Amino acid sequence: MFCLLSWACKKDESCKRHTIVKLSYLKFSSTSCRFLKSPAAQEACDHLTKVLGTSPLLLTELDLSEDKLGDLDWEKLSLNVTFSFLSRLSECGITEEGYKSLASALRSNPSHLIELDLTGNDPGQSGVKTSCRFLKSPAAQEACDHLTKVLGTSPLLLTELDLSEDKLRDPEWEKLSALLIDSHSKVEKMKLNNCKLTEKSCSVLATVLSSKTILKEMNLNNSRLLDSGVKEICEGLKNPVCELEILKLNNCKRTEKSCQVLATVLSSKTILKEMNLNNSHLLDSGVKEICEGLKNPVCELKILNLRKCGLTEKSCSALATVLRSNSSLKELDMSNNNLQDSGVKKLQTGLENTNCTLKKLRLNNCELTEKSCSVLATVLSSKTILKEMNLNNSRLLDSGVKEICEGLKNPVCELKILNMSKIIKIMKLKQFNINLLKVYMLKNNNLLTQCFP
Repeated sequence: MFCLLSWACKKDESCKRHTIVKLSYLKFSSTSCRFLKSPAAQEACDHLTKVLGTSPLLLTELDLSEDKLGDLDWEKLSLNVTFSFLSRLSECGITEEGYKSLASALRSNPSHLIELDLTGNDPGQSGVKTSCRFLKSPAAQEACDHLTKVLGTSPLLLTELDLSEDKLRDPEWEKLSALLIDSHSKVEKMKLNNCKLTEKSCSVLATVLSSKTILKEMNLNNSRLLDSGVKEICEGLKNPVCELEILKLNNCKRTEKSCQVLATVLSSKTILKEMNLNNSHLLDSGVKEICEGLKNPVCELKILNLRKCGLTEKSCSALATVLRSNSSLKELDMSNNNLQDSGVKKLQTGLENTNCTLKKLRLNNCELTEKSCSVLATVLSSKTILKEMNLNNSRLLDSGVKEICEGLKNPVCELKILNMSKIIKIMKLKQFNINLLKVYMLKNNNLLTQCFP
């Protein structure tokens, strides 16, 4: 009967995966199973409905404790059982041979199992060890064993895997790949910060990205990827099965040469939503390449961070073009670049465009003066949806703050957060303009909700 249940559930899409259901609250008759696609599925469903008092199609936790099904053929079970239903097997008289069959079943079937209760059974001398050997390849199992020692917990229990500071040696990357690709892996976020990654390890990461995994975020900050490593990773990102949404490549010893391959990723049909390229030698030429990818209609990037990338006003021209055409970009950080007032002026054409959907703009420490404030005031007075603007470490002076206040007064202004936290200490703004900002906060309570002067 187990064989029938497992085979049927693997083949039939009617098996629903809801949260745990208490069996005592459900009393369905066998007629609830009369829509399955095969006689085997029908027979298994009817039998379990009689035993449990409810249809197994409604459960993700199937409690077969205390030998509810009587004698079990574990050999057949190992070939056919699907463990998306099976979690409680306490007091079932399972012996060492049964444990081996369980391990075999877990290796051979895609598993959604999170918890398996085997209390009250007799695993014998090697049963427990054997029952843990359910990964599909020896390499995956070896990586799992190694990481369990390094991390102090099994990586199969983690959704976030932190291997920063070179926790994994170079020869072990292929084994890690096998583990992440295995259907039992639940890792959604992986951190590899401050690692000495080689081109080979980047190639392995590309293999992971090209496989059907649930990986959503990858952090490679402060790792020596070089342009060649970025190129390898981009090959994985372009694969249609890749589900990565956040890529962080801050301070990875890249140059503008890597921007062309990053642009091809943005131009492909990816679901990448956030890309961090801070502290990189991209220069204006690199940003220009990236902007070509951003302008592609298929690009879905929402957050782009370009802090300290050696940019000038030329990059502002390229990004203004993006803001006029790209409707997905919501956050742009260009802090710690030598943009100057002329750069803000060039950004203005993009910020004021009706196609612009930018909500957060960070221009901290960009060599701005009071001349930029009249431009920003005009932007605030236009029909933009800008919600947050950061201008820390800028030489705005009293006259500049006054200009910004004029923009804040406009009824169409939707700004909620204005961050100028370092301006007072540096420029010693007069108390008059500090109070002026506070007055606008009070009078326009539906607009500016946070101000850090």
